Amino acid sequence: MIRTGKKFSKPEMSRVINGDVVLAGEPEKEEKKRLDLILTGIYKSYNRSTLQKFIKKGFVKVDGEVVTKANAKFPDGVYIEMTIPEELKNADLVPKVVFEDENVLVLDKPAGLLSEFKGEYSPEMTLAHYGLIVHRLDRDTSGVIILAKNEGTQSKLRRQFQERKTHKTYYAVVSGRPKLDAARIDLPMMRDLKRPTTFRVDPNGKEAETFYKVLKTDGKHSLVELRPTTGRTHQLRVHMKYLGHPILGDPVYGEEKADRLYLHAGKLEITIPEGDRRVFEVPMPESFNDVF
Repeated sequence: MIRTGKKFSKPEMSRVINGDVVLAGEPEKEEKKRLDLILTGIYKSYNRSTLQKFIKKGFVKVDGEVVTKANAKFPDGVYIEMTIPEELKNADLVPKVVFEDENVLVLDKPAGLLSEFKGEYSPEMTLAHYGLIVHRLDRDTSGVIILAKNEGTQSKLRRQFQERKTHKTYYAVVSGRPKLDAARIDLPMMRDLKRPTTFRVDPNGKEAETFYKVLKTDGKHSLVELRPTTGRTHQLRVHMKYLGHPILGDPVYGEEKADRLYLHAGKLEITIPEGDRRVFEVPMPESFNDVF
């Protein structure tokens, strides 16, 4: 159980109360602040969205009383207490910071870390605890991902993905050796109704395009570079499976077991606020070369 409590106050006000400072004229109306904004200044390891969920779940007390509305306003001097039932799972999966400014946070996501939990409260650490989600990587995929620090930036970055103005490069170890050293995969995809959490190639599906290039091979496995121009869920995994060369360690679309899914997001080219076009890159895990 995590139990913390802090007083929200301004030192200069105590001096006024003690008579050390005399205010001229009529006293101003006491300023009040939203509870979620107060918490962001106290509990800096959580983003605002997560704190709002904690409030709604009843984890926050103000002067001993549970408050479940994030927009409730309070004056200086109240006692804030936040009680979280249990430590979040996967807290040891900490992403490395690649780049950070006042608007964005670029991370090197470790395999096993979920992008976002679907629900009001997440029982485990996710990327959403670090910032606002712009795009996603599958839980078992590692690599570069960008988060927003404010809603305005989130909207601008998401629009770039929707309008295909970003460029992504992935690396994967696949089973076997593709017939062509480089090719364009243009195979539409749709959800597999027999297995709703999975996807499949289907002529009636949505457009899905991937370019691949073989970087090295020993016949049994191949290291390939993958450049998707569309962003369908499981796109790279489904395309390589359809070609007969599923990604090594894929528990859903593959057959060959491994210690992880051998898929890594290596590069992301995107325009960050203020108009700067940037290419963020994180190295491929050493284990990808150890397969050969």
